[in-house]
Amino acid sequence: MAELAQALVLLLLGGMLFFPIVVAPVVFVALPAAEAGTFLRAMFPRYYLFMIALSLAAGALYQIGHGPGYSLTASTCLGVGLSTLWVRQWLLPRINAARDAQLAGDETAGRRFDRDHKLSVVINILQLLVLVAMLVTR
Repeated sequence: MAELAQALVLLLLGGMLFFPIVVAPVVFVALPAAEAGTFLRAMFPRYYLFMIALSLAAGALYQIGHGPGYSLTASTCLGVGLSTLWVRQWLLPRINAARDAQLAGDETAGRRFDRDHKLSVVINILQLLVLVAMLVTR
């Protein structure tokens, strides 16, 4: 069970690195800004769903392999999954609404967009670092 869980975490980390390093930069180079934004807006819910599914599945497998009681690896994966669920269901809609208002000329919304977008990036980086640390210390 632990080997499959670890494979899921590695797949998760690969996706977490591939999206910001490869996909997002290519989208902004290959598409006009408005189309790039539309594309990324469609991609982010799927990206977060990918993260939620893999982290929760890995957490469940770690817990099953660990048996009864507390499992730090399972809890770490659960924390990543739940924090990603929060980002997807609560923070992402706020980011999208602020961006729409910003594009409509609301400068205050532009500051909200910047703040919330930075928060989502920081959360994603922290999740990535926590997963790497979990694998290294296992």
